[in-house]
Amino acid sequence: MNEFEKDVQYRGNDVVDSIKGFAFSLIFFMLIFAVGAVISVVGQ
Repeated sequence: MNEFEKDVQYRGNDVVDSIKGFAFSLIFFMLIFAVGAVISVVGQ
């Protein structure tokens, strides 16, 4: 058995971390788009 499999530093689920990263990046880019849309509407 691999010695690193015996002493795991992080026992969390990778799927949860992937969902969090996807959600945060999606929210971030949606926020950037919303700010650009507001600036575009105000600038007209």
